Amino acid sequence: MILTPKPRRKIRIGLVAGGLGTYWPQFPHLLPQLQESARYVSERFQEMDAEVTDVGFISDAQEGTAAAEQLRRADCDLIVLFLTTYLTSSMVLPIAQRAGSPVLVIDLQPTEKMDHASFDTGSWLAYCGQCPVPEVGNLFRRAGIPFRSVTGWLRQESAWARISQWITAARVRAALREARHGLMGHLYPGMLDVSTDLTLLPTTFGSHVEVLEFDDLRERTLAVTDDEVAERMDLARKIFVLDDSVKEEDFAWGARVSVGLDRLADDFDLDSLAYYHRGLAGEQHERLGAGMILGASLLTARGIPATGEYELRTTVAQLATQVAGAGGSFCEIQALNFEDNVVEMGHDGPAHLAVSAKQPLLRGLGVYHGKRGWGVSVEFDVRPGPVTLLGLGQDRDGSLSFIAGEGTVVDGPLLAIGNTTSRVDFGRDPGEWVDDWSASGVGHHWSLSLGHRAADYRAAASLLGIDFRQV
Repeated sequence: MILTPKPRRKIRIGLVAGGLGTYWPQFPHLLPQLQESARYVSERFQEMDAEVTDVGFISDAQEGTAAAEQLRRADCDLIVLFLTTYLTSSMVLPIAQRAGSPVLVIDLQPTEKMDHASFDTGSWLAYCGQCPVPEVGNLFRRAGIPFRSVTGWLRQESAWARISQWITAARVRAALREARHGLMGHLYPGMLDVSTDLTLLPTTFGSHVEVLEFDDLRERTLAVTDDEVAERMDLARKIFVLDDSVKEEDFAWGARVSVGLDRLADDFDLDSLAYYHRGLAGEQHERLGAGMILGASLLTARGIPATGEYELRTTVAQLATQVAGAGGSFCEIQALNFEDNVVEMGHDGPAHLAVSAKQPLLRGLGVYHGKRGWGVSVEFDVRPGPVTLLGLGQDRDGSLSFIAGEGTVVDGPLLAIGNTTSRVDFGRDPGEWVDDWSASGVGHHWSLSLGHRAADYRAAASLLGIDFRQV
């Protein structure tokens, strides 16, 4: 692998199975059957690249309280309650209340259906995991605990696909909970929607915002050696096609800044970086800002989204889509095509190489539109197929929300101006789509990710405790 992904810890999943202990002496074969189902569920979770804390099988409220304490100490990203048969809601309430983690209820009966001709009461009870689900849902609502559930049968892959969505959501929650977001420079003048209260991310997600200076990048860039510059240029030649417009001195400067950016990200243990500096007359900080596109794109490709225009909230959305396994490139509306019914979207500057249809291009630009400076920029067409947009909105009361839209990237003519570009078909009039998208509160920018992933992002919003809207 040419680019080394940023390492992240495994997510922590807590698992507890349960049933009503009153049944065990009445139906001696029931508990062993349910425990075997619980072992299968535990094995499936072990296969999901997660750190699983399996506290075993509970049969009464006292055991539920003991399980809650074990799970509290495990500090889980998600707790899964496997209801194997009927149990009282008093058995699981302490887990949901005391463990301090979001909860998913699953009830997976042994097979698709019962064999009515041969089943007795004990056999039926193994299929009765759905029975307490409404009871638990009612109690959670009365207790102010968000209720989530997946109902199915033990080896039903469609049910496990729904469970996997919650595991993906837990990955997003874990990443945002522990993320360190770098914020360097200042707001692009006049872009009021981009402005974000820095307290909001720690209070909403638990993450940290590290306020950086361009001086932090300057000093690290000055320390880069010529040999390191040459090495980075060699790396870039393996990843990008160099257009004839690229000037060697601008390419070398972008490579030097790229090494400096890597050191900045390592020294501050960054999970994302948003930046902007206006600059003047080619002074050193203007040159740093103008030279960041190559390095920021390489950071993004490694799982550390780095975006211009001081777009902190969009880098958070990009981190979410990245952790979900869908890439995620910095994006805005560029134009509409009413003949083909597509929205053309993309952005200048840093991009996520994973969404590129082919080998990305480095293009030399003498002018960065709307920004000062010059240098090399990344250009590519987004891979055709399903995509999902994810933006991080902020409402009047300050609350954050995930805002998503699903579409399909289709082939067609695109600009060749040093931007990432795409033609997205949302299956409707593009003007009407823009009106609805703009009314959602999404803001100027968002993350463009691969696949139809709105269900994953909806689940992540649930675990994060924020609103979700889909256009």
